[in-house]
Amino acid sequence: MQLAIQFPESLLVWCHQEYREHINLAVVLELMHHQRMMLSYNSSSVNYPGNSIGYVEDSPFINVNKKVSYPTWQMSGNVGVIQASVLITFKDKTKLDSDFDYYLNSIAKVGMPLGLFCYSEPRLVLENNLISVVKSSNFTLFKFVKQHYKTRWVFLLLLNLIIYEFRFPFLALVYSLLFKNRNKFSLSLDNITVQLNRSVVKRATMDVIIPTIGRKNYLYDVLKDLSQQTHLPVNVIIVEQNPQVNSVSELDYLHTEKWPFAIKHIFTHQAGACNARNLALAEVNNEWVFMADDDIRIEKNFLQKVFLLIKKEGFEQITFGCYPLKYSPKKKLMHKTQWTSFGSGCSIVKAENIKSILYNTNFEFGYGEDADFGMQLRNSGFDVFYSPNPEILHLQAAIGGFRTKPTLAWHGDLIQPKPSPTVMLYKILNLSEEQINGYKTVLFFKFYKVQSIVNPFLYFSVFKKQWSQSVYWANQLKNKK
Repeated sequence: MQLAIQFPESLLVWCHQEYREHINLAVVLELMHHQRMMLSYNSSSVNYPGNSIGYVEDSPFINVNKKVSYPTWQMSGNVGVIQASVLITFKDKTKLDSDFDYYLNSIAKVGMPLGLFCYSEPRLVLENNLISVVKSSNFTLFKFVKQHYKTRWVFLLLLNLIIYEFRFPFLALVYSLLFKNRNKFSLSLDNITVQLNRSVVKRATMDVIIPTIGRKNYLYDVLKDLSQQTHLPVNVIIVEQNPQVNSVSELDYLHTEKWPFAIKHIFTHQAGACNARNLALAEVNNEWVFMADDDIRIEKNFLQKVFLLIKKEGFEQITFGCYPLKYSPKKKLMHKTQWTSFGSGCSIVKAENIKSILYNTNFEFGYGEDADFGMQLRNSGFDVFYSPNPEILHLQAAIGGFRTKPTLAWHGDLIQPKPSPTVMLYKILNLSEEQINGYKTVLFFKFYKVQSIVNPFLYFSVFKKQWSQSVYWANQLKNKK
């Protein structure tokens, strides 16, 4: 902090003495392409808070891919860098902990939701085979949870440790109750101006992809909005689905009206949003892709604002605020931040970053394909951001007239899987064991309140069977080609 105050415009780089000969200082300026960034690297599979933090948080920021630049608040004292002006913002807000790793993790955890962009960055070191493990104790873990999550999570953490690891750190829980939550302090990074030192836009050309099924009138309004943009797309790729045999396209206006962009129309009898989006992605040939839905509305300068945002912030994957007309403003997210999911109907991505990525069709007719696509991006080294503006209006149109509810393989089971097998598939593919077990505990309590079995012992028995069914079908989907 003293160095930050003395040199407020500088980058502050830290390095453990074991990494002194291996830090890659030559890339620091390139990696820190704007002021609101915090990078570090720890090649160990175990991060500072320890794997048990997964019982508390099920976000993508826990199970870190150490091979690529990966978004996470789990920082390391081994090697890292931060802008001095960012550090000064935390002065008098975050205690100068004697535990350096704790302090770094606390800054990242508090700052990330407010627009501090934090990454595990392997390019900070010349060699990736250096292993230096710094693990927190039970006391430190519980203290961290108490200071950065809602209080109930320290009790859930204890319960999970007892159930899944047969550990009983009661004293650590009591100790943690002595500390205050750090998220309650007023803190803002808005006064730190972002000055991007790299260019991510070359041609500013865009393709729009829209899967649609039975929403002729809604789709027409989307096309009208696109046709009135102050920055026009080059192509609009529409994948129209109708599973009825011998059916034909109902989108006559694609040909009877003139449009200021090329329309690529694909008609298929195979229903399913995953397949439809994959068909559309195969037709993309411009620099950027707007992944839209068929029941949204956008303002005339939406795409113009998008490119202004990209040029200013350097974002390459953005999910935009997308809300129904009467959604409460108080519930809207107001900060640009690293996002935990991905919106397939309200996102813009750089086309070259998704050349080797497809929607996993094993999620078809279920839940989780959006989040899984986002995880594929992150594991390829590309972050996903959220921006509250420009906003998209989501009309939440009723399903099309010829949509049929598919019969999935597990629908006939006597014991119905809980959660949905596609939800379980996402978790098996992307989360840690601790995260899955933590979700299991939370689901147990949430589901108990809404189901009909009153006897808790009987409910526990049924829940275990339902969970096992979900794991079984998720693995069936996982192995399906």
